[in-house]
Amino acid sequence: MLELRNIEKVVGEEHHIHPTSLVLERGTLNVLLGPTLSGKTSLMRLMAGLDVPTAGSIHFDGQDVTGVRVQDRHVAMVYQQFINYPAMTVYENIASPMRVAGKDKATIDREVRKAAELLKLTPYLDRTPLNLSGGQQQRTALARALVKNASLVLLDEPLANLDYKLREELREELPRIFSQSGAVFVYATTEPTEALLLGGRTATLSQGRVTQYGETIEVYRRPADLLTAITFADPPLNTIGMTKTGHGLHIDEQQAIPVPPHLVSVPDGPVTIAFHPHHLSVQPVSDTAARLSVQALISEIAGSESFVHIDYRGNRWVMLQHGVHEVEPDTMIDVHLDTRHLMAFGEDGRSLNATTGGA
Repeated sequence: MLELRNIEKVVGEEHHIHPTSLVLERGTLNVLLGPTLSGKTSLMRLMAGLDVPTAGSIHFDGQDVTGVRVQDRHVAMVYQQFINYPAMTVYENIASPMRVAGKDKATIDREVRKAAELLKLTPYLDRTPLNLSGGQQQRTALARALVKNASLVLLDEPLANLDYKLREELREELPRIFSQSGAVFVYATTEPTEALLLGGRTATLSQGRVTQYGETIEVYRRPADLLTAITFADPPLNTIGMTKTGHGLHIDEQQAIPVPPHLVSVPDGPVTIAFHPHHLSVQPVSDTAARLSVQALISEIAGSESFVHIDYRGNRWVMLQHGVHEVEPDTMIDVHLDTRHLMAFGEDGRSLNATTGGA
């Protein structure tokens, strides 16, 4: 078990990591989700022992390892920018941590070939990294980390340089590998979709702060605050300021929508309503959908999906539609908002009810 006890990292007058406490169990996959410069890599460096926290302590299996060098910890790391030994073959690159650990030849051969098969490297075992594609080099680095059998495995956007098909395959395989290893796995990503596909538990980060930590699907469906909801949204979250009065959510004196059942307990007053782009649609998906007249701005066609940018009373939103959906710019169209999935946040940004969100 890896335990961070109120750790922080200050460089000069700048907080890289604000006071943070987390408990990561063995055999679990823990995702660090946040945009670039949110603190993911800084937090992982503290976990690994590459940096020492300015305050607080780090414990592994009950032992205080604060300040213990990374060389003296049982840690494996894989970065987006892969690191391999250029003079060694793929086989020797993967085998290197086991040779250092003094493993016997048969064990090394078995584990190397097992990892190579999993990561589709078997045909390339006799090649050197310089004779591989970028994706194959990254897979080699990932295989080396897997065979190390470390207690803590840190993966900093390890699939970012791989092709789409292989990324999808590894996203399905990695959680199973992680659960069987008994190690603590920490996986950093900027992509909310990747966090959802990996599952496990997720910590959302923003400007060096962990805003929420819990089961991945629960953090997505029930964000504790607006900042977490924004971090866990791709395409970007749609928001609008409204006023709740009784059973109505008012945009102004003329326009209001009914309060959905899960928001009835929200106190009257100003609220920020948020929802995901796929909860807007051209056709209503439920009897409770609210019809809104919006100004169409532009359509982005992305293969089997369309991102329709719209303006609703000065609020810029995105509507996600399956298939090709084109709009005439600057025309008025009707869209339907599925109110079953509305999220409500107070003026302090905190969630106003325990059951907001949705798929």
